[in-house]
Formats: sequence, C-alpha cells, structure tokens
Amino acid sequence: MNWKKAIKQRPKKLVSLLALAGLIAGGWYWYASAARQPEQNAQQPITITRGTIQEVVTAQGKLEAKQYVDVGTQVSGQIKKLHVDIGDTVKQGQLLAELDPRVYQAQVEANEARLNSLRAQLNQQKAQLTLAEQNFKRNRDLFGVNAVSQQALQESETEAAVARAQVASIQAQIQETESNIKGNQTNLSFTKIYAPMAGTVTTRPAREGQTLNANQSAPTILQIANLDTMTVRAQVAEADVTKLKEGMPVYFTTLGNTERRWPGTVRQILPAPQIVNEVVLYDVLIDVKNEDRQLMTGMTTQVFFIFGKAENVTIAPAEVLTRRLTEHDNESGKAYRVTVITEKGREQRIIHVGLQTRTQAEVIAGLEPGERILVSRPQGQGTATAQNNRARAGSNAPRLNRGPQL
Repeated sequence: MNWKKAIKQRPKKLVSLLALAGLIAGGWYWYASAARQPEQNAQQPITITRGTIQEVVTAQGKLEAKQYVDVGTQVSGQIKKLHVDIGDTVKQGQLLAELDPRVYQAQVEANEARLNSLRAQLNQQKAQLTLAEQNFKRNRDLFGVNAVSQQALQESETEAAVARAQVASIQAQIQETESNIKGNQTNLSFTKIYAPMAGTVTTRPAREGQTLNANQSAPTILQIANLDTMTVRAQVAEADVTKLKEGMPVYFTTLGNTERRWPGTVRQILPAPQIVNEVVLYDVLIDVKNEDRQLMTGMTTQVFFIFGKAENVTIAPAEVLTRRLTEHDNESGKAYRVTVITEKGREQRIIHVGLQTRTQAEVIAGLEPGERILVSRPQGQGTATAQNNRARAGSNAPRLNRGPQL
C-alpha cells in the first residue's frame, strides 16, 4: 500500500518543482534585463568646450533677380526676327527682335502723300487769298471816290475773309497730318525692339512667326535680368516677423548646395502678408552678390536670420539648464545650478549664461572649457547618444531648425 501511495504523490511534487523552477527563471530574466537597461534619468558626464554660438530663426525662400524687365511690344504684328536666345548676355540698346513693319510703313507713306497734297492746296489757297485781298483793297479805294458801289466793296471783303479762313483750315489739316506721321513713324520704330537694360535673357516666351496683339494686352517677348545681384524672397511667419529689422545679418543655403552659406542683409520687410493654407506669411527681401553666377532665379533657399552671435565662448548643452535660480540672476546673465565633476568628486556650482538656443548656451561665468558636468538623460538614451551630444556641444555653431553647422 505504501508504494502505491508514493506513486500517486510523485506527480504533485513534480508539478511543484516545475513551478518553482519557472519562478526562479523569470526572476533571473527580469533582473538581467533590468541590469542591461539604463536607469531612469541616468546622469552622464559632458565635457565643456569653446566655440561659436548663434541664435537664428529660419524661413524658406526663393531666389529672383533684383533688377529685371519684361520686354514687350507696344504695337501688334508678326515677329519677323528674334536676335537673342535664353542665356544670351545683351547690352543696353542692343536690337532684340523685329516685327513685320509693312503695315506701319504704308501708314507713314500714306500720310506723307496726304501732307504733300495739303501743302499744294495751301499754296493755291494763299494765292487766292492774295488776289481777294488785292480786290478788296482796290474796291475800298474806289469806293472812297464813289467809283464802285457799296455792295461790290462788301463782296470783295467777304471773298478775302473766306480765302483767309480756307488758308487757316488747310494749315490745321497739315498740322494734323504731321502729327499723324509722327505717330506712324513712332509705331514703325516700335517694330524694332531694343534692350532697355544690360543683362541676361532669362525667358523668351515668344517665337519667330508668332503674331502679337498689343490691343488686348501687352505681350511679353522676353525677360532681361541683371544676375550680378540676386534677391531672396523669404516667407517669414507672423510670430517671427516682428523680431526682424532692416539691415539685420542673414545667411542662406540653397537646396543644391547646403554646405555653402551666402551672407546678406535684410533690405525690406513687405507690409502686405500672404495667406498660405491659413498661415500668415510676410515676404522679407535679402540682397546678395552673385559675381560667380552660382545663384539662379527660382532656386529654393533656407534662410537664417541671425538674432545674436557669440564667438570663441564657453559652450554648454542646453539640457543642463534645468535648475533655474532667479534670485541669483545678475548683469552676467541667468543663473542655473549644475553638477560639476572635479578631482574631489561632485560639486554643486552656480553658473551664469548669456545667449541661448534650443541646443546650446553661452556660459559667461562658472565654467571653463575642459571641465565636466553631469547631464540627466531620459531612459533609452545610451552611450551613442551621449557621444553625439558631446560632439554637438563641441561644434562651432548650433543646429537650430535644421540649420547648417558653422
């Protein structure tokens, strides 16, 4: 009977042993996993460096020529010849295009013929006026001695007045025709289009053989731009535009070359906003020299407005500025408490900072380059992140809003 009882109790003991082994394994796994995870808000040492820091606000922009002109035509007609193409460099006064001049040439010739006819009529009428005045003068003398009647005197006087009026009428017609000729000659001259300024042909929408109608709108034949000086038209949000002012230093990069920075200054802040997707944006114009012609119209730019800049200063990561001490603020700057690692151990120290960005701060007093401070990092940030932050803290400029590193 004892051996049967032992057989019945053996499965129960086996189950208990397996359960105990599972608990031990689970506890060991939890302990090993926890040991591998960094502590919540683990403190890591950061070395203080020296470099350059600047506070910027960024905006998107487009490049355009500062000086340009759309060359059109003041008369209608068919384009007979285009003498330039896109990319050509032109001088002021250079012939750009020619329209068919035959219609305007015919108008000039017709008015010139009419003018000649009127001048001939004028000479004839002047002769008639001379004769009428002579008859009137003679009849007036004869009337004084009762040699002619008063009616004959009045008729000769009327004939002289009519002849004088006809001369004046022909003279007015001659003046009108001369004016028409000047207008026709001007229109004829408009069939040859000259460059109003020196520059580069940037667009040429018209083609040879195309008929232009200047009566409905002013058709554009081509555009000439001076590419030596370009303008960035940056769109700045209404929250930042009040911080800008004319003459403020700026730099920008292009989409095709993010490494090169183009310096400039704010020339003008346009007062009228643009609303894009219910966002209020203001155009800010920045001029920049373009002697090497690397900048082209229509390029996309990332613009950085510099609000403050400090060179060769002590720099600390902004994440150490967690314990603000307003009672210790002074002319040196805002006060913060940090933990410094010294040869004797950890030391609590008050520092004063000046210029601040989202990632870095200028240390005015309390720290020196080479000293190490403790930075609290949230759970999940490991050694690689700390190394990246140390490298970023040692750079010569901050990255703010995806700006280029100085």
